[in-house]
Amino acid sequence: MAASSIRNSLKSHYPWAAFPLIISAPMRVMSGPALALAVSEAGGLGFIGPGIKPESILTDLTEAASLCSQRASDATRLSVQDEGVLPVGIGFQLWNGDLGSAKEAAEKFIPAAIWLFAPKDGQKDVDDWTEVLRGVTKGRSQIWLQVGTVGEAVEAAESKRGRPDVLVVQGQEAGGHGRTSDGASLGTLVPEIKDTLEERGAGDIPLFAAGGIADGRGVAAALCLGASGVVMGTRFLCSNEARIKKGYQDAVLEAKDGGKNTVRTHLYNHLRGTFGWPEERWAPRTIVNRSWEEHTQGGSSFDQLKEKHDQSVKEDGDKAWGRQTGRTATYAGSGVGLVRSVDPAGEIVEKTREEAKKILRGLQSGLQV
Repeated sequence: MAASSIRNSLKSHYPWAAFPLIISAPMRVMSGPALALAVSEAGGLGFIGPGIKPESILTDLTEAASLCSQRASDATRLSVQDEGVLPVGIGFQLWNGDLGSAKEAAEKFIPAAIWLFAPKDGQKDVDDWTEVLRGVTKGRSQIWLQVGTVGEAVEAAESKRGRPDVLVVQGQEAGGHGRTSDGASLGTLVPEIKDTLEERGAGDIPLFAAGGIADGRGVAAALCLGASGVVMGTRFLCSNEARIKKGYQDAVLEAKDGGKNTVRTHLYNHLRGTFGWPEERWAPRTIVNRSWEEHTQGGSSFDQLKEKHDQSVKEDGDKAWGRQTGRTATYAGSGVGLVRSVDPAGEIVEKTREEAKKILRGLQSGLQV
């Protein structure tokens, strides 16, 4: 499908959108209603992430609906939203998600989009969730599916029950949970998925690139690779609206050279007491700190690391994060060194979009003869 047709389709579902379309990822706990709505108000699409408990999504959507209602009379982009559809998305981790809670939340609030990720039983789980959520929202909520391999994308696109409306193509550069060992970088993954889907007659599914994108240069590059828009996660950790501890945010600002100073490992999940991820498929990327150093040096057992971790979280405040003193999880992508300031989420969206447009116009001008 032509890029213009995909863009028109996206515009019909997200009438407030401005292009290039910038998405804030549904980061667990840290992506709340204020962040999601600020991104949508700036012409992007903001996602609310999973909460500590499955029922947390109801609380967050109630707050999002209240905030949206309060601003209904303002002359913002959201004044053109579809009536009855909440102009934000919500995200679910399927491996430990509760479909009953998700169904209740989606039916009550009708979010503009629902992002699915990490099925425990593969496409079958995706099919089950998609069928239920499409049913209760009567198709008004688009289904977004995060994939990290060509095979995942093809299986989803050819599913008779769970074909997504949008595919989020996550490269190995991404923070949070991504493919453990069989993923690829965005530079090869996006164009190969795009070519493969077009060859198989599924080129109508928009692709959104995720992983390592933190500014307009990344947006421009992703569009040139064939993406219809981009997802940013790490950049929005350093937004005013993110639900994040200051120590965590400071650690993101401090981090440089992400290829060297971030790593994919379940160590931090386990130190935090999180078990159950299908670890052969997904692992989180995090900024390395003292826990990782002591783990790799082999001088401390897991029980010793766990004791030090728990004590740090309890007693050290913001120092529980950070390259030199930190011990707890600081999930971030390999592009973390590009994040240099804390800014309003709407400003991040607008500046990134304008930077990308300027770059693309300059490239077009430079190619003219």
